[in-house]
Amino acid sequence: VVIVSGDGVYKMDYNKVLEYHIERKADITVVCKEMPEGTDMSRFGVLKSDENGRVTDMEEKPMMTDSHLISCGIYIIRRRQLIELIERCALEDRYDFVRDILVRYKNVKKIYAYKTNEYWNSISSVESYYQTNMDFLKPEVRKYFLADHPEIYSKVQDLPPAKFNAGSHVRNSLVASGCIINGTVEDSVLFKKVFVGNNCVIKNSVILNDVYLGDNTYIENCIVESRDTIRANSRFVGEDSVKIVMEKNERYIM
Repeated sequence: VVIVSGDGVYKMDYNKVLEYHIERKADITVVCKEMPEGTDMSRFGVLKSDENGRVTDMEEKPMMTDSHLISCGIYIIRRRQLIELIERCALEDRYDFVRDILVRYKNVKKIYAYKTNEYWNSISSVESYYQTNMDFLKPEVRKYFLADHPEIYSKVQDLPPAKFNAGSHVRNSLVASGCIINGTVEDSVLFKKVFVGNNCVIKNSVILNDVYLGDNTYIENCIVESRDTIRANSRFVGEDSVKIVMEKNERYIM
């Protein structure tokens, strides 16, 4: 059984993890990644492993740790063993897979760490969601996901291509189908059906689906919620962190 969390952005061949799992004769295999210095480790499950890859210690979201090896939330376990562990946990009124199975049985079961060096990021927080979107402005990240084998395909809604009207300026940005651009967009990600009014400026921001930005609006370091209508002459800037913009104003369409 392959168990995966729904808040990771990555590309992985699970067959390779399964081969590693069988080769090590593991009870449970955890996909892991070494994080760079300065990462907030309190957001992740943190592991330590020996030279053979066997997990020797595991802690969920520690306040302090000297390890930078995190769990990616991807696990392989035999179906029969998973059922047995779940049934045992249910009898003891335990319901957390990580704390009640992985951490609790770390010294009982043979748990191994499969280390990946490929791109992986969590979108479990506002900051990480924003950073992951910004990562896709890097050519090497787009190439890895969209061009390198195996490619990732998504369902395309039948929308007209993005329209860039006279006077618009776009630099280092991703602009989806159905968008209409009249202003300036820099280092930003625009989801489907975003309307950018005259003299608008968008910098370092993520604009979600079906957002209307009135004329002379300034957006910087923000995430604008889906289906928002931003009135003309508005200004939103994330000063110390990413700002969430939610403006449900009336929208008039002629």
